[in-house]
Amino acid sequence: MNDGGKVYLVGSGPGGLGLMTCRAREVIAFADIILYDQLPGEEILASLPDNATKIDVGKFGGCHVMEQGDIENLMIEYASQGNNVVRLKGGDPFLFGRGGEELEILRAHNIRTEVVPGITSAIAVPASVGIPVTHRKFASQVTIITGNEDPQKEESSIDWEWLARSRGTIVVLMGVKNLGKIVASLVDFGMDKETPVAVIEKGLRFDQRETIGTLVTISDLVIEKKVRPPAVIVIGYVVSLFTSEHIVAG
Repeated sequence: MNDGGKVYLVGSGPGGLGLMTCRAREVIAFADIILYDQLPGEEILASLPDNATKIDVGKFGGCHVMEQGDIENLMIEYASQGNNVVRLKGGDPFLFGRGGEELEILRAHNIRTEVVPGITSAIAVPASVGIPVTHRKFASQVTIITGNEDPQKEESSIDWEWLARSRGTIVVLMGVKNLGKIVASLVDFGMDKETPVAVIEKGLRFDQRETIGTLVTISDLVIEKKVRPPAVIVIGYVVSLFTSEHIVAG
């Protein structure tokens, strides 16, 4: 095991300092190097300590200023030099955050690593507008999927037929760009066209917006309102519990 530095794979939560864990704040406070995405949001990024070297690795809404392999190389390089390195991500580092891949690489190079879980936006953002992802009346299961699978895959690993027939809630992360394809797949496999859909943009931030529709209307509404990532998409009858008043994390 490398006796030098250590890498912390840190989830910053769904937005705002108020929803970061105490452990996340602790490791950020004594970090030498912070490699950050944009998803944590302006409030969290503005709070990063002045004495740390901060590097924007640029993952936000499909825009990558640094390739994944280069990010991994930086973590290895800085940790091998004896630094405490924080890899700061939005939400939870293991939910579509490529944290699992990074952990594998770090272990392969004998780098000491700690995972700091974060509250995922898949649950917290719907909750902020009164949408529970499970509810005894509406849904006894929830499925979280990515709307942006690895483009190098020969075929999707998402079972759209099963999803369309399931009676649970579907939460889609990183799905704004492919929303039309997502709803079309569900309708093609038999999901009720009138199933409610919520698209919650910039969740738990001061400029949060919500767009509510059905499988057949939501794509046009999102285009009309010019919805942009990041956004959480909720599909299911729990959306009927939506309230226009929402919580802003502070």
